[in-house]
Amino acid sequence: MNLPGLFISFEGIDGAGKSSHIETLANAFRAQGRTVVTTREPGGTPLAEKLREMLLNDSMDALTEALLVFAGRRDHLRTVIGPALAHGAVVLCDRFTDATFAYQGAGRGFSLETLSFLERIAQTGIAPEPDLMREPDLTLWFELDPAVAAQRLTQARSPDRFEAQDREFFARVAQGYAQRAAGAPERFARLDAAQERTLVWQQLQQVLVRKGWLQPLPAQAGAPS
Repeated sequence: MNLPGLFISFEGIDGAGKSSHIETLANAFRAQGRTVVTTREPGGTPLAEKLREMLLNDSMDALTEALLVFAGRRDHLRTVIGPALAHGAVVLCDRFTDATFAYQGAGRGFSLETLSFLERIAQTGIAPEPDLMREPDLTLWFELDPAVAAQRLTQARSPDRFEAQDREFFARVAQGYAQRAAGAPERFARLDAAQERTLVWQQLQQVLVRKGWLQPLPAQAGAPS
């Protein structure tokens, strides 16, 4: 059976716990016979991973951040995401374009109009390449109070340049995500990330089952430990 490719992004502020569910969902899809590609942004290709290192660790302004993000995204779309979707794979991506509008736009206060322009340039090019201008089929938004996220981050690894930002920054980022969700309600699925991990997984699973993309799993099956 030839199934079309499926593109799902995972979004949320640092500390929301989204990354811990990606491999769990990947395994659920694989168990049902789908080919799955898990990837991330910034990153996802050798070139984009180099840009990620600079973005997370080197001092720069918001425009430079945005240019690096979109450069990496173009390479990511051309060499990983686009080909995988063309071959019918399920692509699970830890962050995508919504993160740029939330972090550089809302968080840094950078021009949303300029970000939209960069998005068009990076994802279509000078000679239009419509296949690159791809939004996720579904965006799983792990919503969490920034104060709770900050508490979680204090117990995690040494923070990178973004994770080390103050609570007010993450409050702006959270608001940026809320605005993106309000602008694309058919694409976004809100998950209450304040709940215990198994309950968050149940929310996530129910979204995919309702869409008909995932078969119902037995109780507790595949739930993250």
